[in-house]
Amino acid sequence: MAGTGPIGVIEDEENAYTGTRVRPFVATPRVEDEKKQSPTTLNKILCLEELFSLEVWRASLAELLGTAVLVFAMDTIVISSYETQTKTPHLIMSFLIAVTITVLLLATFPISGGHINPVISLAASLTGVISLSRTAIYVLAQCVGGVLGALALQSVVNTKIEQTFSLGGCTLTIVVPSANGPLVIRLETRQALWLEIICTFVFLFASIWIAFDKRQAKHLGRVVVCSIIGVVVGLIVFISTTVTSTKGYAGVGINPARCLGPALIRGGHLWNRHWVFWAGPVFACVAFALYTKLIPSQLLHN
Repeated sequence: MAGTGPIGVIEDEENAYTGTRVRPFVATPRVEDEKKQSPTTLNKILCLEELFSLEVWRASLAELLGTAVLVFAMDTIVISSYETQTKTPHLIMSFLIAVTITVLLLATFPISGGHINPVISLAASLTGVISLSRTAIYVLAQCVGGVLGALALQSVVNTKIEQTFSLGGCTLTIVVPSANGPLVIRLETRQALWLEIICTFVFLFASIWIAFDKRQAKHLGRVVVCSIIGVVVGLIVFISTTVTSTKGYAGVGINPARCLGPALIRGGHLWNRHWVFWAGPVFACVAFALYTKLIPSQLLHN
């Protein structure tokens, strides 16, 4: 039946990290049809039609709500860990953040792929997992979610807590109480930037790459993968808060949307060197993408 046109098998398949259903078509089309149907490389990267896709925008709603809850929960954890004056605030904070990340990833993964972080969306785009158009929509949703989460937190805390802890936002200028009034401690820009770069790269290398790898993600299962990501984030927070030996420092941002929300709502010193929380993660994403290009193609299962 060679004259009846292309013949193939259609089957449903779930993307390893975008959380969307795709229907790949395996066929042997005629050469002239293949030339007409195959999209250009630029179109594959941009995928401009996703900008007008209702499905993508609906998925971004999960990113918005997930990031809003993430900002509210994580900033609350940061504030409560220091406000309770426990002897091990870094350990408690890291554990609670790991649990929070795991739960939110499991909640958003089936809908949008569970990014809730511009770092993950950008890394997924640079490694070819999702398009630039979907990345732009997700990052926009995450930033809006970050603002909503900060607004929700501002509405439930008193003025003293808001001023003392700056809504739990990302800052290199730490205000800690002392006998003579509030004491301002500043983290060096170079130190903070390197922390963001190194910790974000470790985050991508040690956990997110597992989610991008279809073979590992399928073998381990969704719950295990999300748990690994949560544990890695918790470890990074613990390491970054202890290695600096700076009292009151809540650790690396890793998530620019989480840093942006409190900065827009609270303002003030949260804007001081705010660029560090964007430049560091972006540089780490580019380095991670370059690393994946160096891996032999036969070892990739993306």
